[in-house]
Amino acid sequence: MGVGLVLGLGISGSVNGVAGAATTYSFAVIGDLPYGSPEVSLFPRKISQINADPDVRMVGHLGDIGTGNCSTTYYQGIKTNFERFADPLVYTPGDNEWADCHRASVGRANPLERLSAVRSVFFPTAGRTLGQNKLSVTAQSGYKENVSFAAGGLTVSTLHVVGSQNDLVPWNGLGYTQATTAQLAEVSARVAAVTAQIRSVFSSAKAANSRAVVLMTQADMFAPGTQSAGYRNAFQNIVRTIASESKSFQRPVFLFNGDTHVYLQDRPLTSAKWLSFYGISGSVPNLTRVTIEGAAGVNEWIKANVVAGPEVLQIRRVAYQ
Repeated sequence: MGVGLVLGLGISGSVNGVAGAATTYSFAVIGDLPYGSPEVSLFPRKISQINADPDVRMVGHLGDIGTGNCSTTYYQGIKTNFERFADPLVYTPGDNEWADCHRASVGRANPLERLSAVRSVFFPTAGRTLGQNKLSVTAQSGYKENVSFAAGGLTVSTLHVVGSQNDLVPWNGLGYTQATTAQLAEVSARVAAVTAQIRSVFSSAKAANSRAVVLMTQADMFAPGTQSAGYRNAFQNIVRTIASESKSFQRPVFLFNGDTHVYLQDRPLTSAKWLSFYGISGSVPNLTRVTIEGAAGVNEWIKANVVAGPEVLQIRRVAYQ
């Protein structure tokens, strides 16, 4: 932790030129947290535990910062907690904080208005992380929540992709039975931005001779038992882009997601089921997906250790104390 350690790590907002240098360190990944009042009250203690780990140099939060509260005041409270992290914190929004806000149980808010509020609260300055030791990162034009940076041999990017079929589920809390024109336009533009971000990140990783690419997103695009047409439409372009860029990159690619709350580590694009579902030709064995544990009662966080060997990342599940 601390400025000297971050600078020594080689974390840089530019993903060109510095990613290839191998460095041993760790980063934390959390998400779907805090869920409900008990978890909100426990959140500072969990932050303190991560802060106390001397190996951790940055933190990724994969969205879903609660359930049942879509107010700006609540967002501001969570951001205050985010600022307690000693190391740079990158955050990608989840569906609970905006896409699901149409529901009667959370006040029937307009999701697009809530998305605007999320961006205003959590991303007040484009190209700056949260946390006490803020880092300058590269923010995508028009989508300041999509950021990328180089970190000790890795090229890292957040991608704003959310559950509830990436916000294609109708806003029934507002009386709609199908997606609205405004909703469809937002999804289309955001998906285009995400796929452009993926291509840009892999291009930069190649130029920097990066050892691996790390992608962080909220949505589980390979959720067990979920293979509907709506689910395919929500994620197909994104998954296909990840697949094609990973194949071209050839080195390890790690996709961290939350959303489904149960820990899982797999290689989904070696499965004939998912390859067929998304219309992808040829296995993608260099893509490892890690779904992190989350929601009420979450009892662990992920510690990703960057190592010198060919595996690049060692994934550890660390119990909260």
